[in-house]
Amino acid sequence: MTRSSAPGKVYLFGEHAVVYGEPAVPCAIERRARVGVEPRDDATLRVHSDDLSLDGFTVEYSGSTTGTPDIDVAESLVDAAMGYVDEAIGQVRDVTGDTETGFDVTIESDIPLGAGIGSSAAVVVAAIDAASRALGVELSTDELAERAYRTELAVQDGQASRADTFCSATGGAVRVEGADCRSIAAPDLPFVIGFDGGAGDTGALVAGVRQLREEYDFAAETIESIGDIVRRGERILADGDVEELGELMDFNHGLLSALGVSSRSLDSMVWAAREAGAHGVKLTGAGGGGCIVALDPTPETATALRYLPGCEEVFRAELATDGVKRLE
Repeated sequence: MTRSSAPGKVYLFGEHAVVYGEPAVPCAIERRARVGVEPRDDATLRVHSDDLSLDGFTVEYSGSTTGTPDIDVAESLVDAAMGYVDEAIGQVRDVTGDTETGFDVTIESDIPLGAGIGSSAAVVVAAIDAASRALGVELSTDELAERAYRTELAVQDGQASRADTFCSATGGAVRVEGADCRSIAAPDLPFVIGFDGGAGDTGALVAGVRQLREEYDFAAETIESIGDIVRRGERILADGDVEELGELMDFNHGLLSALGVSSRSLDSMVWAAREAGAHGVKLTGAGGGGCIVALDPTPETATALRYLPGCEEVFRAELATDGVKRLE
């Protein structure tokens, strides 16, 4: 079996605005998806997951994602999980020229699915890397990131950005603005992540922001303001000023809330972290449920979140300096 892993990520700044060409700064974190692949003699894909927030499933299908498993999880999440694998294998077949080989794909992940910390990007990056290597092709990091981006673009109906997949492939902190993706210097920030146990519908949330932007000038200006925060934030990141980074994160969360992508559970976690003394805190990812990220080197924020009704999991996360890792 050929195995690869790739990290999840949190957004310091810029989610949603990045879709419209504004910059964003995601940071890879040491929560990983691990994908193993074993070539088959036919073109069938057999996907098995022991976790991935789906409580375990196995699906066998050929060239489509119609075989939805019977499990107690939102159908949209299952369809997305299968769709990402299907499109990732399609990219592998395109780059290798091998359209006849199938795969047994095994997914293990400690990244909550749909929670805003890059689960799909990590699975896609690891799957493409492992499957292409299993067929004798080793992709460069840049090509791997590009193939993973094309996968997410297809699954998300053309509304994906390069941020998640580039960050997962390369690791560290990155700056993304349109097609310009590059690594940037960053200290090992004191991330504390709270998870409400839910997951937002990324496509619906992105579409909602798009509608607001088209209907109201002030919504378009809000998106531009998020871009301004990112530009200032990346300068502060280079200086390592955690307190000012936190202030900018607070501003960013307020603007995302104005765009309608926060939720009661996310806002509750944000306020609990602020009251506990976090330097800054905001939702991360598409929103609508999922995770918040706070900056706090003390145990106070984590403690406050653990005792907050509606917060199901709290953990610290180090910056993942490595992106994709080739395990076998």
